[in-house]
This record gives sequence, C-alpha cells and structure tokens, in this order.
Amino acid sequence: MRVVLPAGTTETALIDGISAAGAAPELMEHTPSADVEILEYGEPTLAPVTPVSPGGCPTPAAVTRAVREVVDFDVSVVDAGLAQPTAAPAVDLGIGPGADIRDPEAVPDADAIFDRAHTYGASLPDDELVIGETVPGGTTTALGVLTALGEPAGVSSSLPTNPIETKRRVVDEALEASDLAPGSCDGRPLEAIRAVGDPVQATAAGIAAGALEADTDVTLAGGTQMVAVASVLRHAGVDAPLSIATTSFVADEQGDELGEACYRLNCELTVTDPGFDEREHVSMERYCAGVAKEGVAMGGALSLVPDGRMPAVLDRFEAVCARLGIEAADETESVGATGTDAAPEGDRGP
Repeated sequence: MRVVLPAGTTETALIDGISAAGAAPELMEHTPSADVEILEYGEPTLAPVTPVSPGGCPTPAAVTRAVREVVDFDVSVVDAGLAQPTAAPAVDLGIGPGADIRDPEAVPDADAIFDRAHTYGASLPDDELVIGETVPGGTTTALGVLTALGEPAGVSSSLPTNPIETKRRVVDEALEASDLAPGSCDGRPLEAIRAVGDPVQATAAGIAAGALEADTDVTLAGGTQMVAVASVLRHAGVDAPLSIATTSFVADEQGDELGEACYRLNCELTVTDPGFDEREHVSMERYCAGVAKEGVAMGGALSLVPDGRMPAVLDRFEAVCARLGIEAADETESVGATGTDAAPEGDRGP
C-alpha cells in the first residue's frame, strides 16, 4: 500500500475571499511544502510555517501523519507545482505552479503534465495506491473543472461557511477569460484543466490513469476535489474501477450530492468518521465545527485504519498536535497568530 501525494500551488488561492489566510498571503505558498514535511517527519522542518488555524485546527496532514504512525504505509510525494522548496523527498516531474484561473490559461502544459504523471503512475510496483493532494485554492479550481466539463458543480470548503458564491463568481470570470461556457470541455478534460484547473489535478489524474492501466487498484483520497479528478478520468475515457475515500466531515456537508456524484461517475465511495467528537481536544473540536474537513489524503488514510485501531490514531493525533504546538486546552487560541504560524487556507482541498 502506497499513499501518493501530489503537492502544488495555484495563484487562484490568492483571490480575495477564497482563502482564510488572507492576512498573510505570502505564507500560503509554504503550506503544501509544510504539509509534506509533516507527513514525512511529523512536523515542519524547512518550511517556515506550521499550518494551524488561530482556533487550533491543524492541517489535515497531522491526521494523515497520525494514521501513518499507526498503520505505517509508504508515502511518495510528487512535486506538482510547489512554489517553495520542501525538505521532504519529492518526485520531480518538472511541473510549475498554476496561474490564476481568471487568466486565459491556468495550466498551459496540462497535457504534458498528465503524460509525465501517467508514465510515473504506470511505473509504480504497488498493488494498491491511495492518491491524495495538497493545493491551496483547490476546491475553487475543482469547481472550475467540473463546470467546464458540464458536471453538476458543488464543492466543499474547509471553512465552516462555504464561500460558494465567491467561488462561482471566480469560475464565471475564469470561463469568460478562456472563451468557454459551462460544458464546453465535455470529453476534453485536459482542456478544462488547462483553462480553469491546477497542476495538481493534471498530476493526480495522470498518476491514476497510469496506475489503472497497470492493473493497480486506485483510491482517490479526498472529497469534492477528487470528484473533479474522477470526472477528468471518466471524460478521458478511463472506465476502470475507481474508488473515492473521504471523511464524514465532507460527507455531512455535501449531503446527497457526494453520493450522487460518485454514482454518476461509477466510483465506489468510502466515508470514514474518525470519532473526533469522542475526545476533548481543541483540534478535534475544530474539525467537528466544520474547519478543514479533508485534504492531504486524510480520508483515504483514515479508511486504512483497521477495526479497533482508531483510538490509537486519535492518541497519535494528539501527539502530533503537541509537536505542532497545539495542546488540548483552549489556551491554544493564539496558535497561528505569529509570523511563523500561519492559518491554513480556507480553500485547501476538500
């Protein structure tokens, strides 16, 4: 079992109202680099930020790391357009950051990225892959791609109140800039990514397509961002069995929409409730309040936890939080307010 994590950035995340980290946008581009370091080492090393909200909610990378400390799966990070370096080992496929989707082309080399990622995915020796993502702004680009493909477009958010109208306005402006209308890219998914997507989508879809061709079982780890990736695959003619694994936080927010999307795309859906409501810890309380919800392969990692082992994962999550400077008590409300501790982006990737 291997978790593959494409990590990248898009200038879309800097649009006002899209990100909860607007007070310090210059730190946001470090978030994916910090996420992969947390997943690899348990805490940031080179990255100058610790992605923790002012209310004490850490990046989902902390949850995925906690699962890894219990389940011990292999991890491969793919540089899918990182804007800042990371100390974690990463596969370099020559991918640059994405542009603002309101530019005429957000990912000019989407086809080349997909092809290189396809070759990489086909080369992996594993029988099973779990493919996640970390990209600030990712649910807005997901909405862009879904809309361009003509798919019913509802996306999640890591904010308790989803700024969906802001995202729709941005997507409308993006489609206009690219001379597209909703559904214009039906059957042409890489054109949709090129116009209004991000490089992480092209990478994740390419890896999945290559692995599926090699008869590897693939689970897309995430919520509505992975619905967008699954849509890309189906519009590309990939009809192999495919699974999506996400958290109960996303499923609760999306209601019937998530299940209907998976049914339409012929994807098996797995939803895992980590049981955060059974503990008194500020981080778990913030997740239960609707912050973060998903990202960094969190839902896919949680789906790997054997029966009876979730309490051990919660113990390890508390330990990871302590390493990140978050204790159980509410006095951690100040965490994230300093120059090196940035609030995670509000649009980080459910």
